[in-house]
Amino acid sequence: MRPHLPLNALRAFESSARHLSFTRAALELSVTQAAVSQQVRMLEERLGTALFKRLPRGLGITDEGRALLPVLSDAFGRIENVLKQFEGGHFHEVLTVGVVGTFAVGWLMPRLKSFREAHPFVELRLLTHNNLVDPAAEGLDFAIRFGEGTWPATHNELLLDAPLSVLCAPEIARQLAGPADLARQTLLRSYRADEWNLWLAAAGLEPWTVNGPVFDSSRLMVEAAVQGAGVALAPPRMFVRELQAGMLVCPFDTQVSTGSYWLTRLKSRQMAPAMALFRNWILAEAGGMPLAAEERSAGVRAFT
Repeated sequence: MRPHLPLNALRAFESSARHLSFTRAALELSVTQAAVSQQVRMLEERLGTALFKRLPRGLGITDEGRALLPVLSDAFGRIENVLKQFEGGHFHEVLTVGVVGTFAVGWLMPRLKSFREAHPFVELRLLTHNNLVDPAAEGLDFAIRFGEGTWPATHNELLLDAPLSVLCAPEIARQLAGPADLARQTLLRSYRADEWNLWLAAAGLEPWTVNGPVFDSSRLMVEAAVQGAGVALAPPRMFVRELQAGMLVCPFDTQVSTGSYWLTRLKSRQMAPAMALFRNWILAEAGGMPLAAEERSAGVRAFT
């Protein structure tokens, strides 16, 4: 049976191997150089092998030491990360959420303060994506996605609907007496190719070929619209601030639905306490959303 290996000796070796110096390891560990050297020598005796080559100037690590170092570095790193979660006398749970960028900026960010105030011991980590996400590979507790909610590997809960409407800068809106006038404008497109055809049909028009620039983010596309580069088709409820500020206008009432925002988690992912807190909070926040028509009217009022 392998003899018991003292933690201090393992720590002394790991630090010395990273620095290739007993002196720098001693400074890091707040002990003497002699103490570090003694701990390493004791570890070598317990293992029955040399971990370092003592050189005239510094240390060289042996093959055995090189094999041991990454295992110890990873272990000590994991311990340190867990201990950090106890700072301040409370356990801080880490929650990692992948969020489609438009939803993150337009809806989630303005509400994060309330989550932090309600749950100060949950360390929220947000990663943005453009609706292409792999929760397992990315280590996500939740992923917020746009679509029909039919992803088979995840449990999917509806957050809110997000019908699409025409959005443009006020100076362009003044040129639009009716939907047919869009034929004289640059129509900005998302990577979902059928959106404009669906909207034009809903507005009672025969769809035409749309050749405007394509964006992989509705947030980026609408920013182009704000700057007068064209007319966007996007969910107004994700751009309430821009509408209320008069930077954007929604000139027509016609809407078309191509999907909703969903809170998703892997079916194999057990619900941790922090996950339950976030789920309950975001579902409550989404349930309190005003109607999309009310938000759209903010842009109409700003224009008129």
